[in-house]
Amino acid sequence: MKNGVIVEDGFVYKDETHLTVSKTSLFFAGDGYTAYDCKGELVFRVDSYGPDTRDTGELVLMDASGRCLLTLRRKRPSLHQRWEGFVGERIEGQKPIFCVRRSSIIGRGSLSVEVYTDPGEEYQIEGSFANRHCTIFDAEKEIVAEIRRKVDATTNVMLGKDVFLLSIKTGFDAAFGMGLVLVLDRINGEDLADENDGGDHGVEVSICKSHQ
Repeated sequence: MKNGVIVEDGFVYKDETHLTVSKTSLFFAGDGYTAYDCKGELVFRVDSYGPDTRDTGELVLMDASGRCLLTLRRKRPSLHQRWEGFVGERIEGQKPIFCVRRSSIIGRGSLSVEVYTDPGEEYQIEGSFANRHCTIFDAEKEIVAEIRRKVDATTNVMLGKDVFLLSIKTGFDAAFGMGLVLVLDRINGEDLADENDGGDHGVEVSICKSHQ
């Protein structure tokens, strides 16, 4: 069963899927994120993340072949940091499928998700992205995705925060989940610029499904 926003049917898996997400250093243009499946095959990548591009307010999530799946764009001006997501490569006049707005609430992170085609469907994200410990719940409080630290199976040693797991339950679009990871990373980066303790801030997310 499919749940929530669908960026592309091919990333809605029949079985629970664990992606290993790796964040690069951001020192050079072209750095960003890569996500691999349990077989070590590349699933997603983000290249437009270096110092020459990080301030443009736009990120592009691609598949392994470089095809644009989702464009994430910072909306300006806004009182709070606000991001919008567009299916594929964004074009003039295209409606976003979701928008992310930073909340003024400080404490445990919270994402509230509204799907236009089903007003009763919503999601909550709780936890701290700074610590790579977030859980996405549906309206029934069932877990649909998780972000958590990765442990090396051979040494039983926890890896650094730049390598972590994105676990996707059956029916939840992995591309949408990865898009939320990118937005959380940018918001967390803004937080770290202001605070030394790396604490997380609340975030509100509303999903606006384009009408066909």
